[in-house]
This record gives sequence, C-alpha cells and structure tokens, in this order.
Amino acid sequence: MTLTADQSPLPAIMIAPNGARKGKADHPALPVTIAETVATALACQEAGADGIHAHVRDAEGKHILDAGLYSELLDELTRQTPNLYAQITTEAVGQYGPAEQRAIVEAVEPTAVSISVKEMLSDGETADVKRFYHAQAEKGVAIQHILYDQQQVLFLLDLCRRDIIPIHNLQLLFVLGRYTDGQVSSPDDLRPFIKAKQSLEEELQLKTDWACCAFGSQETDCLLKAESLGGKVRIGFENNMTNKDGTLARDNAERVADLIKARPTAR
Repeated sequence: MTLTADQSPLPAIMIAPNGARKGKADHPALPVTIAETVATALACQEAGADGIHAHVRDAEGKHILDAGLYSELLDELTRQTPNLYAQITTEAVGQYGPAEQRAIVEAVEPTAVSISVKEMLSDGETADVKRFYHAQAEKGVAIQHILYDQQQVLFLLDLCRRDIIPIHNLQLLFVLGRYTDGQVSSPDDLRPFIKAKQSLEEELQLKTDWACCAFGSQETDCLLKAESLGGKVRIGFENNMTNKDGTLARDNAERVADLIKARPTAR
C-alpha cells in the first residue's frame, strides 16, 4: 500500500489535562469547558509542553465524543496555541463502540488521535477496522495506539504482521497502570512494555515512536524513566495531580514544570 502523507511525530511532552473521568470536585483547576482547556493548553505550552491530548465534555461536564465540540476545540487551539501538537481521543469509557469511535475520527478529520487497540478490535477483525486504519494512514493522520500491557503490544504486532494496521510510522502509548482509585504506577512497570516493543521492532524491522503515561505519586519518576530509554511522555491531571515531592499540583502547568525541573539535565 502506498501512503500519500506523512504523520507528525509525537511531541516530547504531551499534556493530558482532564481525561474522561475527573471533574472540578477532584481539582478546581481541572479544565472542563473548551475555554478552560484552551487556557490550560496555553499555560502548559508556556511551561514547556509541546502537545495536548484533548478530551471534550458535554454541558454537564461529562465525557462525550462529539464532532462539533472537537472541531471547536481544535480551531481554538490552532488560533491560540498555533505551534502546539493537538491530539483528540476516541476513548470509549463504556459509552461508545468501535463504529462510533471510527465515525468521530472520520467526521473531525484530526491530524492526530489516540485509539485503544483493544477497544477498536472489541467487535473483532472486521473489514471496517482494516479499512479505517488504512484510510487514516493514507490521510497522514497520526494514530497513537493505546496499550495497557505487554500482551496488547504483541497483539498490535500480530495486527501489523497481517496488515490490519499499517506499520508506517507506528506510534505507541504505554499506560502504566489502570484508571482505578489508589493506582500508583512504578518505573519498573515499564520493563515488560520495553521488552515487547523490542520484539515488535525486531520483527517488523522498524523503530516506533513511543510515549508513556503513569498514575499516582510516582508519575514523574515513571516519565523520567521513559525519557531515559528514549521515549516521550504524557503528563497531567488525567492520570495524576501530585508533584514529585508529594504536594498537590496547583494546575496542569505545574506538573509540566515539575517534570522539567526533575530532569537530570536540569540539576
């Protein structure tokens, strides 16, 4: 298959400011509206982030996949943060099926999107799944494949081997942990992902563009470990609100600054 466009590489630091599950009760600085999300993106860009993983909410502040809201958010981000990489999500959160997830990408036509391999294949390996992945690759849409354990990395390898997912410019997100109360990720959680990634790269004879995200008080340490291994990072209130020293972060921008300050080169 001939690809007609190249995908943008992942940003070094992608802010995930809200996610699908948290609200103002969790932290008053967590953005819910489009205006708040754009203001947060600008503050995080000024703090050192070069990308945003964007969710939108409905009028009641609940998770929604909505083409109009996504398009409005992306337009505002382009206007107010023109050099910031913007990625939408198809996260289901138990509300949406694969067909609805594909439809939102086709309607919004983003330059970048994160998609859970497990969610998109939850109805099986249909012709629509292969058609969707290949059509987005042809358009140059950067799909970051969300992976929750090493078995999902190997599942992705199998899908690539059989050309259900194109191997051109593979982008991965290793999620260290789960969205559960009290989840605390550890830098050691990255090891099985790296081993599986190496297997994927060796078999497909390519290099992946990868990042990781982590939960709880060791988020900063997990992200520093990923950076030391050549990876990129996703940080922010979607996964964690605690700084490296254990204090509650003032806002998402402080989490970005905390990571940058903790880097070995900053000492």
